[in-house]
Amino acid sequence: MAGTFTQIYIQAVFAVRGRQNLLKKEWRQEIFKYMAGIIKKKKHKPIIVNGVSDHVHVFIGMKPSMALSDLIRDIKNNTSNHINNRGLLNGHFSWQEGYGAFSYSHDHIGNVHNYILNQEKHHEKKTFKEKYFEFLDEYEVPYEERFLFDWLD
Repeated sequence: MAGTFTQIYIQAVFAVRGRQNLLKKEWRQEIFKYMAGIIKKKKHKPIIVNGVSDHVHVFIGMKPSMALSDLIRDIKNNTSNHINNRGLLNGHFSWQEGYGAFSYSHDHIGNVHNYILNQEKHHEKKTFKEKYFEFLDEYEVPYEERFLFDWLD
């Protein structure tokens, strides 16, 4: 019997609502592990999940059985609930609407992994906004800035 064989690698980037610095360093890694667990539970491969206080990068080996938008929705909903139910913040936590997603070939896994692993180092030199625009421009993604994240300038 014939099967379906795929190799789809996606990096998704999404931000905390209002680009607030709410992902506290002391529990950030726990949240990233929680996100990886959601990805696994949905039968995808979490290659790396990392970020900084105001945004997250997830690099996923995707199965075509689920739409990326559904997976990102589930990651965001579940982590928001987890953060709020655990009382990790004094106020309410939520993610901004939308996300960026970029595809890669198998040959790029190592480079993308290292880039995501070193997020704090990257953002010492460039802001999230600068890097996000670089991604959109590099991948020739048409956009209107007014429809992007709520930027803190």
